[in-house]
Amino acid sequence: MSVLGDQSSTSRVSEITILRQPVVHPDRAVYGYAVRVHALDSTGRIFPEHQVEHLTEAEYGRLDLGSLAGDRAVLLRATNRLFTGDLALPTSTHGVVLELPPLLAQRADAVQLVTDLRARDVKIALADYTGSSSQDELLGLVDLVKVDVGRGPDRVEDLVSRAHAAGATVIAERADSRERIRLGQQAGADLLQGPMFQRHPETTGRDFTAGELQCLELMQLLSADHIDQAAAVRVVSSDPELAIRVLHLVNSSVYALRREIDSVHQAVVLVGPQQLAALAMASLIDARPTTIGALWSTLTRAMTCRTLTGEDAGYTVGLLSAVGSQLGIAASELVARTGVSIDVAQAIETQTGPYGPALAAVLAHEENDVDGVRSTGLEPYDVAHAYLAAVPDALATATSLAVGSRA
Repeated sequence: MSVLGDQSSTSRVSEITILRQPVVHPDRAVYGYAVRVHALDSTGRIFPEHQVEHLTEAEYGRLDLGSLAGDRAVLLRATNRLFTGDLALPTSTHGVVLELPPLLAQRADAVQLVTDLRARDVKIALADYTGSSSQDELLGLVDLVKVDVGRGPDRVEDLVSRAHAAGATVIAERADSRERIRLGQQAGADLLQGPMFQRHPETTGRDFTAGELQCLELMQLLSADHIDQAAAVRVVSSDPELAIRVLHLVNSSVYALRREIDSVHQAVVLVGPQQLAALAMASLIDARPTTIGALWSTLTRAMTCRTLTGEDAGYTVGLLSAVGSQLGIAASELVARTGVSIDVAQAIETQTGPYGPALAAVLAHEENDVDGVRSTGLEPYDVAHAYLAAVPDALATATSLAVGSRA
């Protein structure tokens, strides 16, 4: 197998997209982030990864894995040179897990190579596990095994059972709907890989707490064409947690002010509507440093939607869609509670209107659905790069917001 891949094929590559998905525990706490490189031709077809290994390696060299994964591990697909040690494994502060695709598992020297990697304390994940003989030879040597939950209940249960019998931790991959999440959990998978938020979550009618209603009221004020500053200050002042968050944020190193701000009114003015909206959402989802992954994903979606639409309303669309999914609030109820514009409401409820295609493209990107992105009229390359550009900024914001949360 050529290290550099099929040059006649790679010469026809028209774009490269970087995909990133969280790998989470059943309670949605993040274990790590799986990063994939897809090379596409002019028709949107994805090249087989073994044909474009040199392109994958070049992209790995450009990525800042720390900014993509924060304080969690990174899961990277192996290439031949990474597997053999001819190319140094990219590093990240909190570790890199090397995923072995089926073709690499078929190498005659796979057992020895895995043994050598384990001796260097490299964690190994067996990717796309189907129970092949070559993969089964490695089962007792790897740390993690990834099983596609789209294969059906009986097949998934069998594969999970075989991996567990060998002592491996199982990741249920493509857990992108509540049915597949449920299947993975019922089969006994330890971790789930898919978008942080389901596109069609289960929603339940419930009463909102006073604090939640204040956060939604603040969102309503901030989504207006002309923001009522006095009303925003009143809402923030009447909620002790929101007031503490705003004061903490404005006095943090993010703003680097020369003197401390003690006035809630002044803090609200300095923070501005976008950060206030993020603070309201952080309060709604009860963001804390230990659960920062959900807030990070929420803000990444919001920032990406703003970039793709070129409008601040796009930020609101991304923010509300993520929070609605996470809290199980029906889109119609969220729209009614926040009083957003028709354009924003259409995007959240049906992914239509001026902002709908951008949200639909981001949702598809989070599901690693390249064809779904293209069907919105947006290019996968543009969406992927807008998303990756948002990731580090969203992490910085999420960290600053979560630090000020209650213990």
